[in-house]
Amino acid sequence: MAMMLEMLGHDVRTAHDGVEAVEVAGAFRPQVILMDVGMPRLNGLDATRQIRERPWGKDITIIALTGWGQDADRARSKAAGCDCHLVKPVNLGDLERTLDQYAVRRA
Repeated sequence: MAMMLEMLGHDVRTAHDGVEAVEVAGAFRPQVILMDVGMPRLNGLDATRQIRERPWGKDITIIALTGWGQDADRARSKAAGCDCHLVKPVNLGDLERTLDQYAVRRA
């Protein structure tokens, strides 16, 4: 996914676990985070909560990425602070539309 985003012209950083995701977000201060929910050490929902607690993390768009798409799963990601919930595997067109939607909203 990082390679696809880079091919579309986005500046991308990756993290391999939730603790690293919080650290990378703090250093990079992205406009959008694609947060894998099932990361080791600290899951993506807990990483989202930690990012939302930081002053710099309140206005970042956070999109949950997960293999789970039931209403309860979507409710958990929303409760954690995610703005959107996408089910893997994510179609490139759906990802582009979602990124465009939040870029327009934030503009």
